[in-house]
Amino acid sequence: MKILVTGSKGQLGSELMIQGSERGHEMSGYDIPELDISDQKKISDIISNGHFDIVINAAAYTAVDLAETEQEKSENVNAKGPQYIAEACAKTNTHLIHVSTDYVFNGSKKDPYTENDLPDPIGVYGTTKLKGEKAVQSILKNHIIVRTAWVYGTHGKNFVKTMLALGKDREELRVVSDQTGCPTDSFDLAAALLTAAESVVKDGRTDLWGTYHFCGAGRVTWHGFAEAIFEEARKFEKFKVRKIQAITTSEYPTPAKRPANSVLDCTKFSNSFKIRIPEWNQSLNRMIKRLYA
Repeated sequence: MKILVTGSKGQLGSELMIQGSERGHEMSGYDIPELDISDQKKISDIISNGHFDIVINAAAYTAVDLAETEQEKSENVNAKGPQYIAEACAKTNTHLIHVSTDYVFNGSKKDPYTENDLPDPIGVYGTTKLKGEKAVQSILKNHIIVRTAWVYGTHGKNFVKTMLALGKDREELRVVSDQTGCPTDSFDLAAALLTAAESVVKDGRTDLWGTYHFCGAGRVTWHGFAEAIFEEARKFEKFKVRKIQAITTSEYPTPAKRPANSVLDCTKFSNSFKIRIPEWNQSLNRMIKRLYA
């Protein structure tokens, strides 16, 4: 199978490239500065000339706070980029998996969000990501959209690495305890996306097109996530941090609002692609072992 990965140097894209090659697929990856997906001509040329079976778009503008002031940049990458990819895929009859986010929801629901819940983003990042989803849906029939949340991994910048770095220098950390979500190891997410790609390309499952949710099983607050990180990491390293203080969102103001509830119901993905989704804490422990190895 011939796969194009956009955003191939990010934490998810890096995993896709590694695992795709391990599965025996022919992987082609593009990222900044070689490719900006908001460059319509370049993305069209790459997809038209590449003869790919499927594109996995892992490229995104993910600076949630900066997006509030860099709205045009967020719009170009998160909304126009997926549009251009979908248009190029439509011309070449290429399948597409597009990665989206829990930020398309406002976070006010008490229960986990399903694919049938109405999106209602509360910031620029979520708004532009939703526009990207709608562009893909309107242009290309043979697509899969996968919303995920709280992604971390051994590659790139993420919450786990930030906590570990801060824990070496500070005796106390203050972490928000009234936002709940599902931490997602990029290792697990990449494996799930590749399984989905194989299902629609190799197995020809055209009945699987549509929108799905995938994230770590279970739920936790950022504060609980931070405590779990250090509980596992202390098996490999000593840290200066002695206390992780639980605080409210109002005590840690940010330019962009965060959804209070980012928990996603992943039943549809699990059933459709026959995947058992690991518990978030099990995946975290495996990721930290990989990190220190």
